[in-house]
Amino acid sequence: MTIAFVTFGCRLNRAETLDLQAKCAAAGHEVVAEPTAETDAVVVRGCSVTARAQRDCEKKIAHLRARFPNARVITAGCLPNAQKIDDLLGTVPNPGTVPDFEFHAANTSRAYLKVQDGCSGRCAFCIVPQFRGPPRSEPFSTVLARARDFLANGYREIVVTGCNLALYRSEGRGLPDLVSALAELRNSDVSHRIRLGSVEPGICDAALLDAMEAHQNVCRHVHLSLQSAADRVLARMNRPYKIGQVAAFCSDAVRRLGPRLALGADVICGFPGETEEDFSATRSFLGGIRFPASNDGSRTADFSFSHLHAFPYSERPGTPAAEMADSIPRAVRLERVRILEKDAAERAEAFRARLGGQEVEICVERDGAGYSGEYVRFPAPPGAERRSLVRFKA
Repeated sequence: MTIAFVTFGCRLNRAETLDLQAKCAAAGHEVVAEPTAETDAVVVRGCSVTARAQRDCEKKIAHLRARFPNARVITAGCLPNAQKIDDLLGTVPNPGTVPDFEFHAANTSRAYLKVQDGCSGRCAFCIVPQFRGPPRSEPFSTVLARARDFLANGYREIVVTGCNLALYRSEGRGLPDLVSALAELRNSDVSHRIRLGSVEPGICDAALLDAMEAHQNVCRHVHLSLQSAADRVLARMNRPYKIGQVAAFCSDAVRRLGPRLALGADVICGFPGETEEDFSATRSFLGGIRFPASNDGSRTADFSFSHLHAFPYSERPGTPAAEMADSIPRAVRLERVRILEKDAAERAEAFRARLGGQEVEICVERDGAGYSGEYVRFPAPPGAERRSLVRFKA
């Protein structure tokens, strides 16, 4: 069977696509980069984190069905009508190694390693647990074996992904233990590095910083699922932390990992009841205005966020937030996103400028550029090989 893959959304979806590609190839199916008239099946791994994301997926599915009427279009991932892949393709075995074929997006040289799925959170806005269920972690030994396979097949950056990474637990070990073990893997004399996907504030703690501090090949990049920096909004969202905890974590992270640490955040704009004061608090927090990092005000945080994913709040039927009063007009939501994105672009440029003249390391991708450990994109030096880690002065 000839199978193509189309993937939307987060790194977790990309990791799941890579896993399924490997399984299909091991089972004897032909994996192709793009669907054609001869393709037997197209697997669309979708995303429903926002209403717009779901609409985009549904439009793509309809387009594929119209363009390739003879192909079986299979929906997977976080979509209401997701299907069980094994039921449609036949049971596929777990491969002993990772086949050396191109990831469907093809421009990346990074391997996406899924270590965890599901979430026990009850955030008022989130529909994802309805699709992914309770937390489940891949066995520690399985994760390490999968990582070794990636290294053996030429990948030099491994991106650790999960629905809620901070909930990883296996055989009494958590995410910090896993990060350390992955960083310490050896594949002859060739170096590699580890990058973390998004982590949840209020769950990640000093132990994660311990692991990052002890291993220089863990990328200096922490992306937090922040959502808001106003305690009143966080409470309405049913998030498991207050902003002072996040400030303390970020302050400690910068202090321990250095000023080149890149902080990123996901933020929802226009959650029901979010006032201008709430929005201003979030904007100020992201921008690095000194912030109390202890209840008595004796410590202050000194950091800013150089990376940002800002989204307008999207009502998801079946979630508590969809029934909340004090809805914010969509135009206001979009304007708040625009403001945060403009601020973030200025901070990102300033962060990039601070790297000027310093040594950076990038993982070279197909287009001859790559991301540094701080998640800043640079062109590679002439002659650099794809997938290699190269160092040079920015």
